Amino acid sequence: MIKRVCVFASSCNYLEEIYYKDASKLGTLLAENNFEMVYGGSQLGLMWACAGNFKQGGGKLYGVMPEKLNDYGISAKICDEFHLTSGMRERKAKMDEISDAVIALPGGFGTLEEVSEIIVQKQLCYNNKAIVFINTNGFYDKLADFMNEIITQKFAHKDAGTLYYIADTPESAIEYLKSYNPEIRTFDKDKLYKR
Repeated sequence: MIKRVCVFASSCNYLEEIYYKDASKLGTLLAENNFEMVYGGSQLGLMWACAGNFKQGGGKLYGVMPEKLNDYGISAKICDEFHLTSGMRERKAKMDEISDAVIALPGGFGTLEEVSEIIVQKQLCYNNKAIVFINTNGFYDKLADFMNEIITQKFAHKDAGTLYYIADTPESAIEYLKSYNPEIRTFDKDKLYKR
């Protein structure tokens, strides 16, 4: 059962309003559905829009931030638990350790790198987490096409598309989490070498 959801998202304050609207909505819905939330701990961008609304809804919030970024004074003061890490790799490991599922709101290279690592871990049976992209404004359309190309050209197994879910709205992301029933997965080396 999914209890704690890690949200990866942009820290940019200069995006189109539609992105902040969906991030805020996601935070509200996570709280309304009694999930706890893990995120990067900042008071910037979509991260903050989501976390702020989540906290207003009464949810338990976990922030995870490297010491270097914390020194810039961007950390949120509303977290119920705040974890400082020595660097970015340790941050990802902590977020992974304390979460049961992952949602990627639109974001930049950091968001892409974070969610890609979780997908690879699931592919290799290190986790069996629900992984969701929220495709606000068609943001992830081209990434979805590229991931399909990876599968089509046999750089990944034909079943790799089942490792993640692309949601059109925050509402559909929440419904996916609520209905997620992880299959029992075991490592199959043939999926690495046979496509």
